[in-house]
Amino acid sequence: MAYSIPQIVSFLSHLMTLEPGDVILTGTPHGVGAATGQFLQPNDQIDCTIERIGTLSNRMGVKPEHFYTGF
Repeated sequence: MAYSIPQIVSFLSHLMTLEPGDVILTGTPHGVGAATGQFLQPNDQIDCTIERIGTLSNRMGVKPEHFYTGF
């Protein structure tokens, strides 16, 4: 990871008040899949489960021709 968990928590806590039960999802940095050759593909499903809370499921769509660059 590019930043440690304490660094991420510190950064976020300067932007907003973190409350008990908040979830911070870190993802992975760009290029990580290149090390293994495994990349997400359209229709792949990603599930994130938290015990006694539930499961968040996301299915990958097709790669867009153009990405939003308004940032």
